Amino acid sequence: MKTLTLAVSMTALAAAPALADKAAVLDTYADIAQAAYEDSLTTATALQTAVDALIAAPSAEALQAAKTAWLQARVPYQQTEVFRFGNAIVDDWEGKVNAWPLDEGLIDYVDAAYGGATDENQYAVLNVVATPEFTLSGETVDANDITPELLASTLHEADAVESNVATGYHAIEFMLWGQDLNGHAAGAGSRPWTDYAGGDACTNGNCDRRGAYLKAATDLLVSDLEWMAAQWVDGGDARTALTENETAGIATILTGMGSLSYGEQAGERMKLGVMLNDPEEEHDCFSDNTHNSHYYDALGIRNVYVGEYIRVDGSIVSGTSLSSLVAAADAGVDAELTNKLNATMIEMSQMKSAAEAGFSYDMMLERGNKEGEALIMAAVDALIDQTRSIERAVAVLGADQIEFEGSDSLDNPGAVFE
Repeated sequence: MKTLTLAVSMTALAAAPALADKAAVLDTYADIAQAAYEDSLTTATALQTAVDALIAAPSAEALQAAKTAWLQARVPYQQTEVFRFGNAIVDDWEGKVNAWPLDEGLIDYVDAAYGGATDENQYAVLNVVATPEFTLSGETVDANDITPELLASTLHEADAVESNVATGYHAIEFMLWGQDLNGHAAGAGSRPWTDYAGGDACTNGNCDRRGAYLKAATDLLVSDLEWMAAQWVDGGDARTALTENETAGIATILTGMGSLSYGEQAGERMKLGVMLNDPEEEHDCFSDNTHNSHYYDALGIRNVYVGEYIRVDGSIVSGTSLSSLVAAADAGVDAELTNKLNATMIEMSQMKSAAEAGFSYDMMLERGNKEGEALIMAAVDALIDQTRSIERAVAVLGADQIEFEGSDSLDNPGAVFE
């Protein structure tokens, strides 16, 4: 992955607007982070309840309720991704809860076309649900009891392979939907509810262990989110680290906005998929929920700039915004960036509406689908365009040297196919 380095002279720092309250801006940002992670925890706890109900009394209705709870849980969580990159505490933790893509054969059964172990990943089809004991890196692992500790400490990134994702939203997504075997055709994964049934009704074997895996992964997600929500309360480590140096704190906000906007979302999550025409490049590939993930990622960027977040209960967290700080330095740059953030949300809304009307994101990615490519690339272009305005905001605020995440798909497209 490339890094886009934005060097900004410190000479402008002395001219930073005196009327704007940097401390208040940081407080608003931290308040939004706290609220969004608390909402992520609340919705994950609802998911936990639905998963427990599915395991206790499997049925088609219980499985659908768990899927619905998972989809609802994604809404606040995706709006927290803007807190990555600049906040080391978040970046060091994020891989536990939202890592992707994953080699799902590590976890459970997969279609024969999935293939087997590879030189890159010897555990690509381990199928721990069906394997109560296995050898990992030369050591025998007792997996008779599938626990959160087994998932987090042994399986996740097993053998130092990043695609061995055993925890988080996407592992749970796979356990609920199963593989999406439709390619570019309509349809998400279609795991039967009987994969969690008891006795003779059980399909694909090991239903009790499959339930244990799903419960362990969901319980772990809840505990991980409890930890992160606590980092943003008054006195929490993330809030303290952000606010102890106002200049560095403002740089943190801008770093997260620019990195998510450019390298991560426009590049790795969107442009790369268009280049490869690969439905596996969907962020939520089992559930066909990628359009929502992209939408709420972009909304999260806008939230922290305008200083406003709408909670899942409809209440609003708001306060002194980064927008006001930029406006005090250069009203034209603030207006430009605000307009571009709004333009991005319009493009994301159009893509989201199309998907909700039946034109799913994996269908958009099909080679030769000009309408789908146009929808995705309009959003990509808007993200790139808003990043240029984020760079201008960095300049007028006189921030320190800032590095935005880059992507070969944007910075060196030829390298994608090497």
